[in-house]
Amino acid sequence: MGIHDGHRKRLRQRFAQQGADGFQDHELLEYLLQFSLPRVDTNPLAHRLMDRFGSFSSVLDAPVESLLQVEGVGPGTAAFLSALPGVCRRYYTDRNTDIILNSSDRSGRYLLPRFIGRSVETVFLVCMDSKCKVLACLRLSEGNTTMASVDPAQVTREALRLQAVRVTLAHNHPGGVALPSQADLDATYRIAQALHTVNIQLDDHIIVADQDFVSLANSGQIPRFR
Repeated sequence: MGIHDGHRKRLRQRFAQQGADGFQDHELLEYLLQFSLPRVDTNPLAHRLMDRFGSFSSVLDAPVESLLQVEGVGPGTAAFLSALPGVCRRYYTDRNTDIILNSSDRSGRYLLPRFIGRSVETVFLVCMDSKCKVLACLRLSEGNTTMASVDPAQVTREALRLQAVRVTLAHNHPGGVALPSQADLDATYRIAQALHTVNIQLDDHIIVADQDFVSLANSGQIPRFR
């Protein structure tokens, strides 16, 4: 067994005993890289990646093209690192079953994990029954870094398909702040109006930025129709 093999074995043993909490960021990155590069000393590469991107999360959020510019990162390793945020999202969202979203705070905390690592504006629709139990959470659209379009007809169609009584919208502002733009408010009005015509209530529109969120319902910006 070579020196690198012994080091990898010790890292695996530490992880089995302490989990990720027992590792510094560069050590955790080094450990993860071993699954992509089993015959390579991944410690120098972990440090190069941290130096290049500045933090553990920034490494995982980096575009494949940027990762490939780092010495020692090939297509397989770049694809592996880029896949991890999506895996984290799936883990968090898959654990959320039988969820009741009867407050804006609950809605925000439920939706935040769905935006982990997303660098473009993305829109989700949460469909619920009359008791605010989640029937489904659908990704409706993805845009660029500043805009994602939402068609009120699409929102209405999906809500009717799932026999929803009430829904909540959510989208993110990548690299921005969790405050609604005028375009956000206009879109919210059009969607609430379209849903009202089929007796479905828009409960809230959550805007997410950097693990923070704002509720339009809490700020009185969700239209109510009689």
